[in-house]
Amino acid sequence: MSENLLGKNIPEAELIALDEKGPKKVKFSELKGAPALLLFFPLVNTGVCHSEMCSIRDSIQRYNSLKTRVIAVSVDSPFAWKLWAEKEGFKFEFWSDFNKEASNKLGCIYEELVGLKGVSKRSAFIVDAKGIIQYAWISEDSKKLPLFDEIVSVLQKL
Repeated sequence: MSENLLGKNIPEAELIALDEKGPKKVKFSELKGAPALLLFFPLVNTGVCHSEMCSIRDSIQRYNSLKTRVIAVSVDSPFAWKLWAEKEGFKFEFWSDFNKEASNKLGCIYEELVGLKGVSKRSAFIVDAKGIIQYAWISEDSKKLPLFDEIVSVLQKL
């Protein structure tokens, strides 16, 4: 499915983010104006997800230098993410797809993973400043990490 997304506008979806005032609705249409890296992952505070998010935390300057917004997305509540982010020092954005709208529209959702229904597949999408998907990677293997060097290479060309 990921090849079918390339060159197309990112589908509109409503997610939830937290700011200092509390939960707020956010939409993919808000991404226009600068490149964005959307990293969908199955669940907060789990082994491989922890490794992926720590990798992003430790290399965030790489993405900042490319003027790229990094947004992690999972079906967890934004409150669970906030606790995890504070504990681990994650300074990038998190958008909750608790209602699974984005995961369904992008085709990156498991029917069932470890007995849980409707969990996001580990996926990476690069959306350019016009809202066009320039890179799409969706893994069927929840333990496989995105190819970050490949992602950076695409971002450098935008």
